[in-house]
Amino acid sequence: MKHFILVTTLLFGILSSAQQDVPKDYFSNPLDIPLILSGSFGELRSNHFHSGLDIKTQQKEGFPIIAPADGYVKRIKVAHYGYGKALYIQHPNGYTTVYAHLQRYAHDIEDYVKQKQYEKETFEFEEFPSEKLLPVKKGEIIGYTGNSGSSGGPHLHFEIRDAASRPMNPLLFGIEIPDTKVPLVHSVFVYPVGDSAYANNSKNRSKLRLIKQKDGNYRTETLSALGKIGFGVSTHDQQNGASNKNGAYQIKTSFNGAEKFKVLFEKFSFAETRYLNRFMDYEYFKTNKSRVQKLFRQENNPLSVIVNEDENGYVTIEDGFSSDYTIEITDFKGNAMRITIPIEGKAEENTEPKNIKETEHYVYHNQGTAITKGKFDIYIPAESLYENTYLDIESQGDTLHFHENTIPIHKNITISVDVSNYAETDLAKLYIGELNYRGLPSYNNTTRRGNKLTTRTRTFGDYIVAMDTSPPSIKPVNFNDGKWISSNTTLKVKIEDDRSGISSYRATVNGKFILMEYNYKTDVLTYDFDDGIVKDTENNFKLIVVDNVGNSTTFEATFFRK
Repeated sequence: MKHFILVTTLLFGILSSAQQDVPKDYFSNPLDIPLILSGSFGELRSNHFHSGLDIKTQQKEGFPIIAPADGYVKRIKVAHYGYGKALYIQHPNGYTTVYAHLQRYAHDIEDYVKQKQYEKETFEFEEFPSEKLLPVKKGEIIGYTGNSGSSGGPHLHFEIRDAASRPMNPLLFGIEIPDTKVPLVHSVFVYPVGDSAYANNSKNRSKLRLIKQKDGNYRTETLSALGKIGFGVSTHDQQNGASNKNGAYQIKTSFNGAEKFKVLFEKFSFAETRYLNRFMDYEYFKTNKSRVQKLFRQENNPLSVIVNEDENGYVTIEDGFSSDYTIEITDFKGNAMRITIPIEGKAEENTEPKNIKETEHYVYHNQGTAITKGKFDIYIPAESLYENTYLDIESQGDTLHFHENTIPIHKNITISVDVSNYAETDLAKLYIGELNYRGLPSYNNTTRRGNKLTTRTRTFGDYIVAMDTSPPSIKPVNFNDGKWISSNTTLKVKIEDDRSGISSYRATVNGKFILMEYNYKTDVLTYDFDDGIVKDTENNFKLIVVDNVGNSTTFEATFFRK
């Protein structure tokens, strides 16, 4: 243990030294508007830590994005989902800045993107331009803010990554965000560890009652406990100008004055980010929609955001001894909230036993496991789960109950199903879908080999063999067949598929490919006449849309322009 603490201390010293070397006046602000955050660095998101700052854009799109330093465009990625339209700028000091959810790119960058999209005849693409192709100067406009990809509203997602492509907290670089608000606390939990530990007469997780003090901090009710225990906290931070629930910068715990555990959100790697599901109380989040950060390191949690720990953050309570445990939550500006937990060591004769539902399927996390249920075959690779677990797995006909989504899955699990009972003509229309809260199947990427369907998943839940024989629907939005649309700046079409979902589309005018941008949030395809492809008076428009099992719809119309 002493050796581990020494290594951790040395690592933290290296990280602290690296922080001191971060250039604090090299990068200017990427937007020329007041910087108000809707999302902070490191906050807990679905299956990942947030890797940058989400900067509000006054609920509007189109604000110019300004290069914060000299550099060159090293990567461009355009996607329907995720970051949407994203831009990566490499800077001479070794850092890369990233801009996501753009409305459009600027000047030469936009021209380059359109050229590549038309060459490849696809909206989605990724390119890595050479160093001299697209240089940028500090203060130059490189794009415009938008809402593309999996964005929940207009904003700019802004990142700074180090030479190893690890995202770093942009606030370390001098990006100034006004903040006079202290972090907020929602709940605190205690976790007994092992068969002999308990807290408040229970071997299960318990919620502690928070009592606000006159100075604004909190105490909890006195905790009666014995043995090895850990704690967890649900918290969020806010900056001035917004009420968004952002993440904390630092959480530090102490036991009788000695530091036990410290989490610091300054840097992480994308390779580790999914371990967030081990760091937080996944089961509690799925049942209560509140993310609780566990202030102890469990097995199979390699997260580097844990920068200091003693005995993995756990404390051991002895009978007859009183002690204090504190949690201090701090934002980047030093605003802090403290929670004090008084503990009385007390032996109890009758304690609530640990809630464990035993089933016939006990999976060891470090071993691969194959399970057959009815017509379904399941393969769980080693290290897919974080710990040994009982799984509740049942099947009935075409439906598989694959446990409840209260346990995180780290690596993809394979589910296969025999569909030889279906007619040969129907096989191509089948897929494996995950049932949503309404009991409807949501398409899971499915492959077919002979009479077997296969999918991979990182989510427990109910899965079903579903069939889609309905083609997508196509409806014009801002034009009609045979009409003049000279005043239109765009051509818009709504496409929908309520079963397996849209897979691909292709549009042409007079036989020439036109680039249509797909907004999956509105189900609308948009062509911009400024692309210059449509030059004739009479134009024959053709659109083919294909869903995920191969059903297709072709739409044709004629329009006129001067």
